[in-house]
This record gives sequence, structure tokens and C-alpha cells, in this order.
Amino acid sequence: MLKKIDILQAPYVKEMIETTSNLYRLGWDERNGGNISYLLKEEEITPFLDPKKVIRKVSMIVNASELAGYYFLVTGSGKYFKNVANAPAENLGIVRVAEDGKMLEVLWGLENDCRPTSELPSHFMSHMARLAVDPEHRIIMHCHASHLLAMSFTHVLDERAFTRTLWQMCTECLVVFPEGVAIIPWMVPGTNEIGTATADKMKDTRLVLWPQHGIYGAGKGMDEVFGLIETAEKAAEVYTYVQAQGPILQTITDDNLRRLAEAFGVTPKEGFLE
Repeated sequence: MLKKIDILQAPYVKEMIETTSNLYRLGWDERNGGNISYLLKEEEITPFLDPKKVIRKVSMIVNASELAGYYFLVTGSGKYFKNVANAPAENLGIVRVAEDGKMLEVLWGLENDCRPTSELPSHFMSHMARLAVDPEHRIIMHCHASHLLAMSFTHVLDERAFTRTLWQMCTECLVVFPEGVAIIPWMVPGTNEIGTATADKMKDTRLVLWPQHGIYGAGKGMDEVFGLIETAEKAAEVYTYVQAQGPILQTITDDNLRRLAEAFGVTPKEGFLE
């Protein structure tokens, strides 16, 4: 029998450690704020773990039967991103959704009876929504990006208006998220209600703003999702400077945005340009 490779050598574990460290460094995941789930394939698991060896089972408050048999690398509940690099097994875990869709089977990590992130119901609902429109989808990332969070207090919470403001702040924004930013009302986190509302928006977009809380991002890979949030957050930071400097003397016009979309082969969300 071949000896298993140390799970800490797995590319996805290295990605998770690097990303959580960067999110904490940027101040987007203070204390135990923020969470990530990474959809894995069984063939990515088997060089490192025996899928038959279940350490323990954890109940869930959501029915994830559509994801039965799927594997995920997840951050732990109540865990600080700043500690992930030094103690991965205490702060991360690899889990499989049980056949009934109501239990998680822990295959690695989540030591000392740690549970997966309390936002996992929202993550799973968003994973299901994104997989329905993008079979290559793999990542859900939630963080408290500072300037986007601040904008949710001072900018009208209309998806079209909010998106247009971000598009006008940085030329790259329309190219990176042409489908715009979706917004849900303020809700209690960790509930099925907020998960359902977020997943409904995820059918059409990869970015969902939780007002006075943070941002949800989705995509095919860790760099894609990190870059997606990073780009929107940079635009929100520029908006903050512009508001402080004011008044605005010039901006990216809708004609400019149309030319940009044509040049990069993207389609702006219908109705968002004049």
C-alpha cells in the first residue's frame, strides 16, 4: 500500500493558508471574521487521505443533499485567520457531505471538536446555485472588506447604482465583474434565511454584498475569487477618497464603458448602462 503524502503538501491546503493569511493581513478578516469553502475532487483527496477513514460526523442545519458525496476544504468556526498558517489542522478541515445531506463527515482537521464555519449553510446554498450555472465553480469566500463595508452605510443600496459607482472608479472593474454586484437586505448571519437570499443572487452574479457586514464572492479558483473581491474593494477605496476630495470633475462615461466592454469581450449587466 502506497504511503499517503502529508496533507499540508496539498496545493489546495497551501492556497488556503496563503489566502487566509493575506485576508487577515489586509484587515478584511478581523478576529474570527470571514470564512472560505473550497470544493475538491476525490482524486485530489486520495493522494493525501483515505476517504473511507471518517474521523467524526457533524450535523448541519441545512439540507445539502444536492452536494452529497462532495468534498470541501473549509475554515473552522470561531477560528482566527491569523492562526491558520501555524496551526492548519486546528483551524481548517476537509469534510464530505454525507449521503443524507444533513451530516458532514470529517476526514481531516477541525481538531479539538472544532466545527466548520457557522456560515457553511450559506456557503452550501451558494455552491449549489453557482454549480447550476457554472460546472467549474469551486470557491465561496466571505470577508469584511473595509471600504465595501463602509459604502454600505453611505451609498444608496440599489444594485444598479452601486455597481455603476464601482465601475466608474477603476477601469478594470467592468472587465472583472461585468455582471455587477448584487445586494441583499441586512439579515442575521449563519441562518438559512441569509443563505437562501444570497444563493438566489448567486444565480446571476459572483459578488453579493451583505450590508453593514461584508461581501460574498464565488468563482472557479482561489485567485479568481480573491481578485474579484480585491478589485471591488479597490474601487470602493477609490470611491472613499473621491468622496473626501470632491467634487467629481470627470469620470468614466457610459460610452467609455461600452467601448471597454467591446474591447475585452464582456457583456455589462443588461440595463446597468444608460
